[in-house]
This record gives sequence, structure tokens and C-alpha cells, in this order.
Amino acid sequence: MQDVDELDASNEMSRGLTNRHVQFIAIGGTIGTGLFLGSGKSIALTGPSIILVYIVVGFMMFLLMRAIGELMYKDPSQHTFINFITRYLGHGWGHFAGWTYWIALVLLGMTEITAVSTYFVTFFSTFGIDVSGYKWLIELCFLLALISINLIAVKVFGEAEFWFAMIKITLIVGMIVTAVVMLVIHYHYPEVRVTGSDVVSPAGTVSIHNIIDGFQLAPNGWMAFLMSFQMVFFAYQMIEFIGVTVSETENPRKVLPKAINEIIVRVLIFYVGALAAIMVIVPWRNFQPNADGSFASPFIMVFKYAGLDWAAALVFFVVITAASSALNSLLYSTGRHLYQLALDSPSVTMRKLGVISKNQVPSRAIIASGAVILLSPVINAFPQIHSAFVLFASASSSVVIGIYVLTMLAHRKYRQSADFMPDGFVMPAWKVTNTLAIAFFVFVFITLFLASDTRGSAIAAIVWFVVFGTFCMLRERFVNRDLKHALRSSTK
Repeated sequence: MQDVDELDASNEMSRGLTNRHVQFIAIGGTIGTGLFLGSGKSIALTGPSIILVYIVVGFMMFLLMRAIGELMYKDPSQHTFINFITRYLGHGWGHFAGWTYWIALVLLGMTEITAVSTYFVTFFSTFGIDVSGYKWLIELCFLLALISINLIAVKVFGEAEFWFAMIKITLIVGMIVTAVVMLVIHYHYPEVRVTGSDVVSPAGTVSIHNIIDGFQLAPNGWMAFLMSFQMVFFAYQMIEFIGVTVSETENPRKVLPKAINEIIVRVLIFYVGALAAIMVIVPWRNFQPNADGSFASPFIMVFKYAGLDWAAALVFFVVITAASSALNSLLYSTGRHLYQLALDSPSVTMRKLGVISKNQVPSRAIIASGAVILLSPVINAFPQIHSAFVLFASASSSVVIGIYVLTMLAHRKYRQSADFMPDGFVMPAWKVTNTLAIAFFVFVFITLFLASDTRGSAIAAIVWFVVFGTFCMLRERFVNRDLKHALRSSTK
């Protein structure tokens, strides 16, 4: 086993992330805004069986993380798990995965900065204050603040993520505790009007029977049940973010396995626990769509039932925190990926981005990525461009499924190579679990064709894979051909 210091010979980054930082970064990567705002829609889709869907998808994402963990444990000096696609599947697929993942993250960053300003406006509207005319300024200020956090030092980034995660955890645990207390005292609540709902929410009683009475695996049909997998899958997206922090983590071979192995516990507490608590209080059939297809936040409903009139403000404050955390992580990740792409690029101009600052962070790559994300307000100002952007943004999430498959294939190649470290952080029963994960990701992609609102993004993702994938393969072939020609010429 090579020593980390030996592997770090070419690693200019600072290992400023402590065990505490990484543990909470892992938690933050698991909990997104979807849990706070989107869980009402997922509950309405399949009822109590959505808990089983969250467990199944959570387990599959755990297998992905075990594969990434095994690769990163072998070489913790790598700045991103994408590097292993290059190492074990070739430079063509590595080039494809690197640029595709960076573009997907940037597009996701654009949607997150828009979400931050939208939630900020909603938060202040609960106090009767209208700041909708300043959305562009809100987006600019948030983005500049988060870029600054990323530029100062990786330790500052770690601290920011620690507190972002702490706020999210506090709300979830508070909601679960509230549900337990309401269940014990057999709490009865009156009908109330909940912020974000078109109708008055009916009165009810907190009881286990709200979950088990008339339980069905697919109460709205098997099509709805299958569609719930893609919805839950996207709620877990960015869980792989911890695979980008390893090269800047203290004692990575000690911290990484612990952070990954605790994913299952986090899923059970923060997703399963939260959903069970919500449905114990609110009968799942009470989750009905508004006229525009949106759903009220279950968290707002729960705290409103508990008598907290400021529930909407509380939840949207936490949602702003969750979106800010996601954007902060995206800036960190896009910066590292663009830095790696710059290092691998033959372009002199591109390589100027592959520079580490005196604070030991890839400052130029972070600023460049942030500048692209800052185009979001401009795009939103033009309706025709915005509609195309929405398609590309949704397609980017679909493309990430392909990146996961390539990662699992790289893991298979690693296990079959001479590089395999038998005393490392070994993925159990890898032939079965690796194949199972790949099959699941393919299944999730297929489910995108079941609904009209996701079919377009799935088709766009296929087009991207074929067109850009073919370009990358041909590019690699010509690069190899020119290299072989140069070698033959030099030996004559």
C-alpha cells in the first residue's frame, strides 16, 4: 500500500478538511431542498410505500459510494473520482466524463442560484415584505459571498458546510421530535390554511394508522410507483460530492470509509425518519396538487399543525440554507473539475486555469465556474432562452446517470487490474453489487421515458451521449494516431 504522502507528491491542494467537516459535508450532500419542498409530491405519488422507494434508492446510491470509496482509498491524491474513468476506461471516456460532469454541475448551479433568490423572496413575503424586484441582486450577492468562501481556504469552505448541514439537521430532528410528542399525546389538530396550498388542510389526529390503514404498494397504479424512483433518485443527486473532497481531507484513509459507511444511517434517519414522521401526522391522501401542479411543503404543514404560525418562515429559511449549501458545494466541485480539465488540456489558454493560489485552492477555476453560473439571471431575462435552458438543465441531471454507470464500469476494471488493493476499502461481493448498481441506474434512466415532462430530457441526454461521446472517442483516436506517428518519426 502506497503511503498518502508519497501519492501527494503532485498534490498542491491543502488537506484542510477535518473529520468533522467531511462527516457534515457527507450529510449535507445527502439532504437537499427536495426533502423540504418536494417530498409532498413524492408522498402523493405512492403513499407510504415511498419510504420503501427511498430505502431502495438510498441503498443503490450507497453501492455507488462504496465503489467511489474503494477507488479513492486506493489513490486519495486524486481531485475527483472522474479521474478513475480516465485511468481505467481510457482518455476518450475520461474527457467525455470530465466535461460532461462539469457542464452538468454548472447547469445545476444555475438552477440553484435561481432557487436561492426565489426562496429568499418567499421567505420575506411571509413577513409582508416584497423583494421580488431585487432577485438579480440577491443572486449576485449570494454567488459572490459563496465564491469568496471557496477562495479563502478549503477549511473555511468546510466550516461553512458544517453549519449549513447543522441547520438542516436541526430542522429535521426538530420535526421528528415534534411528531413523536404529537403521537404520544395523540394530538388532534384543527383544519388550517397552509402557506403554499390552494385549499384548507383538513383536521386530523396524529396516529400510526395514518400510515398503515389501507396500505398498498402502488395505490395510484404501477406507473406512478415506477415514476417515483426517478423522483427519489434525483433527490439523492450530489451524494457523490464527498468523492471530490478526498484530496483535501486530513487522514483520508481513516475518514473516507467512516463517512461512506454512515450513509445508510443518514438515509434511515433523515429521509425515512422524516417521511414516516410526516405521514404519521398528515394522512398521505391529504397531499393534493395545487392548480399549478405544485405541492405544499410537508414540513410547513407539520409545524403549522403544531401551532407554529411562523412555520413557513422557518422552513423557507432552512430551504435557503439548503440551496446555499448546494450552490456552495457546486462551486467547490466545479472549481476542482475545471482545474483537473485544465491540467489535462493541451491548450495553453486552458492550462492557465490549472493554477493553485497561495491559499492552496484552484482560484482561477472557481472564479471561471462562478462566472458561467452568473449567466443565470441573464438567461432568465429572456423567455425563449430560458425555456431552452430548462431543457438542458433537466437533461444534465439525466446525463449524470451515465456518469454513474461509467464510474461503476471503471470500478469493475480496477478490480480486474493489477492496481487492485486487497487490503483497501473493498466493496463487498463486487461482481454482484457492481452489476446491481449498473442495472438500477439503467432502470432509472428508462423510467424517464414514462412521463412527458422527463421524456424530453432523456432524449436530449441520449443525443449528448451519442454526439459528444463520439467526438471524444474520435478525438482520442486522432490524438493516439498523431502520437504514434510522432514516435515513429523520432525513431527513424
